[in-house]
Amino acid sequence: MDKQQAQDQMKALSELLNQYNYEYHVLDKPSVPDAEYDKKTQELLKLEEAFPELILDDSPTQRVGGEPLAAFQKVQHDVPMLSLANAFNETDLHDFARRASQGTDKPITFVCELKIDGLAVSLTYENGKFVRGATRGDGTIGEDITSNLRTIRSIPLSIKETESLEVRGEAFMPHKSFLALNETREANEEEPFANPRNAAAGSLRQLDPKIAGKRNLDIFLYGVGEWKTGSPTTHSGRLKKLKELGFKTNPEWKKCSTIEEVIEYVNYWTVERPNLNYEIDGIVIKVDDLDQQEELGFTAKSPRWAIAYKFPAEEAVTKLTAIELSVGRTGVITPTAILEPVKIAGTTVQRASLHNEDLIREQDIRIGDAVVIKKAGDIIPKVVRVIVEKRPEGSEEFHMPTDCPACRSELVRLEEEVALRCINPNCPAQLKEGLIHFVSRNAMNIDGLGEKVIIQLFQEKLIRTMADLYRLEKEELLKLERMGEKSADNLLQAIEASKENSLEKLLFGLGIRFVGSKAAKTLAAHFETMDNLQQATYDELIAIDEIGEKMADSVVQYFSEQKVIDLIQDLNELNINMKYKGPKQSTQTELTVFSGKTVVLTGKMENFTRNEAKEVIETMGGSVTGSVSKKTDFLVAGEDAGSKYDKAVELGVDVWTEKQLLDAVEKQGV
Repeated sequence: MDKQQAQDQMKALSELLNQYNYEYHVLDKPSVPDAEYDKKTQELLKLEEAFPELILDDSPTQRVGGEPLAAFQKVQHDVPMLSLANAFNETDLHDFARRASQGTDKPITFVCELKIDGLAVSLTYENGKFVRGATRGDGTIGEDITSNLRTIRSIPLSIKETESLEVRGEAFMPHKSFLALNETREANEEEPFANPRNAAAGSLRQLDPKIAGKRNLDIFLYGVGEWKTGSPTTHSGRLKKLKELGFKTNPEWKKCSTIEEVIEYVNYWTVERPNLNYEIDGIVIKVDDLDQQEELGFTAKSPRWAIAYKFPAEEAVTKLTAIELSVGRTGVITPTAILEPVKIAGTTVQRASLHNEDLIREQDIRIGDAVVIKKAGDIIPKVVRVIVEKRPEGSEEFHMPTDCPACRSELVRLEEEVALRCINPNCPAQLKEGLIHFVSRNAMNIDGLGEKVIIQLFQEKLIRTMADLYRLEKEELLKLERMGEKSADNLLQAIEASKENSLEKLLFGLGIRFVGSKAAKTLAAHFETMDNLQQATYDELIAIDEIGEKMADSVVQYFSEQKVIDLIQDLNELNINMKYKGPKQSTQTELTVFSGKTVVLTGKMENFTRNEAKEVIETMGGSVTGSVSKKTDFLVAGEDAGSKYDKAVELGVDVWTEKQLLDAVEKQGV
């Protein structure tokens, strides 16, 4: 057989097997028995073994392969993967419908979909080929898990669409796969997964794709990041088009003309959800018309045209056997209920938050009580109430201690606070929690330095302050449990790389009270250097938008403490970057063309990602929104601008090219 014949035969076999795959995994209607599929697969494997240079990218044999990864690469979503606001009852749903109706002149139609309990992912196709898959991450930055997603057989490796396309969906583990996986783990004396969602997420974050390939995951696609040309004008139309392109969509979606129909759909699936072969944790309701979605736009965190109804939390009764106290990084003492194990919402619960002393008193919670537990939002277990009639004789009220359980310092209750707090700056529990926060993703983001490693380093007395992390040596790391040569090298490289982080990462990592990640960026962008911020007065801080009185007080107090001054000096001497590396802010006297203006972005740009363009416009005093309206001052249009461009022209909005934006940026020196 010559090369041309082999190539033709390999192409024909790949197309045939991909069709069989689609029928089996997407349509659930296999047209041939498994033996026939296996026979054709073996034929293709023999040809690929003889002619490895001719193997096709979308060959079904290429779903699992390659060497394990050292780590996942970061992926920036050009269009953010925003989370949805939640609804918990019919009133919330009526409020959502009312707000949506007030935001548009035309009647609204809704689309209801099952909210799959899995891991949100995006899939990118170029010239019809699957080239990249990523996790949602924080909505802006995710992780590249392409190799693992290729193992999901319901994901097509190629589609009949030559335009670049990014689709979004939920990867999940069906009940059958979950039960089989846990049986295998128990047989191997491994700890079983708590629920299908954890199992799916854990599988897709394996560095070896062969592990993910053995776990029989599945996916439903429900949306699009950005559809350049030929996009349907409704969400329901997009769902149909995705199915036509070969993607697996959930068949249970429904179009509803009124919110009453939506509530009927919600009530039906609240009862029927146990009969599905996969987990759902709610219903997603979206405005169907895409132009109306544009009109309604977004809040800072979520779209105004969609909402997620969360099913009522499951409840269970168990016994409270003890109350354990923990010390957080800010010194707050948090009581936790230790429970007899009980199954609830798919997981075994043994601990539940009690929040603070006042709550324990209000509910008269005592050790030995029978208590009702539920999961708030199907995630966080909490004690709902005590079943007093089951209380054992001689039970005693619980009293919070007067001393810190970690360092024995006297506890205090600050003015206007319900929590007890340890104010000893050298409390070991606070130091440890502070270090865990310092290395976390939104702070210094040191890969490989998770909570378990921090605890080991702390117990071995190798670290006490944040500066100590940058003094660690390989010989010290190798003494830790499960720390080999390669892991130690990778960890030291990650620690070294974190020295180059922009100032806002360090500010957030320091754990200044009331300063979250957004405020840290605001402060870093305004003052530009750590030294400037350390010298800032209360009046200078309070003059900044988004910085309130409590935060200003906290920042001034924090940088006045000698131990903080010493820490910053240590970090500086260890070459940790103390400067802001993001785009510079325009001052109030440096007015730009965008100052006080509302800007909309559309189309694909060559020199900016969507987030980069948004950032530079906001730096120059503009506000970026998601939809064109009469209030829009500028539309910046890249290639394949689409309906936003048409609407801007119709409304007489000033339309800019990417080059005009680039010129403005260069002129401003941003």
